[in-house]
Amino acid sequence: MEEREKIDLLQKGALELGVALDEGQAAAFLVYLRELKAWNKKINLTAIEDEKDIIIKHFLDSITPFRLLSGVTSILDMGAGGGFPGLPLKIVRPDLELTLLDSVEKKVNFIRHIARTLGLTGVEAIASRAEAPDLVYRLSNSFDCVISRAFAEMEVFAAIAFPYIRPGGMLLAMKGPGVADELKGLEAKGLSRPEIVEVRVPFSDRITSLVTMKKL
Repeated sequence: MEEREKIDLLQKGALELGVALDEGQAAAFLVYLRELKAWNKKINLTAIEDEKDIIIKHFLDSITPFRLLSGVTSILDMGAGGGFPGLPLKIVRPDLELTLLDSVEKKVNFIRHIARTLGLTGVEAIASRAEAPDLVYRLSNSFDCVISRAFAEMEVFAAIAFPYIRPGGMLLAMKGPGVADELKGLEAKGLSRPEIVEVRVPFSDRITSLVTMKKL
């Protein structure tokens, strides 16, 4: 794809999701795309290799929660992998204080590299398991929102994320269209009943189900 085609795809897709992407933000996504492809040759960051597919299935999908984050100033991205959804959300919401967590150090090194390369401030990347007691102790009640994208079953995610969320804060899970079955019989102490918002990912047939629960 030509550079202008990529920028147009990003800007038109983002606009459908409520984001007016300026040229600088679009350029940041193109740097991210280039570095993701380069690093993916050495470490497994994504199975998706086509540039258009990466833009749609990773970048645009990652910003589907944008409209739900009004009033959110701090996010923990749990199981961040190649930086999704945290880094794309940071690019479109530079004011966010972002912490990205993954148990694989090589992936965390990539996230740090992208943050440095793009000059992003207010970003911390941590190589650790989310259940690690020292991490829970250090970051308990720290975040307005704990988000995940295909990280774990809802019941597991809710239990692991709960200590990190501030009272009144939000758990946000990005799931596929069949999430309703996963929520049947869900018991999550200290959290409100789940609400689902379905968002179509631009330029695709994919529906991302955004499941939110508030910490009581």
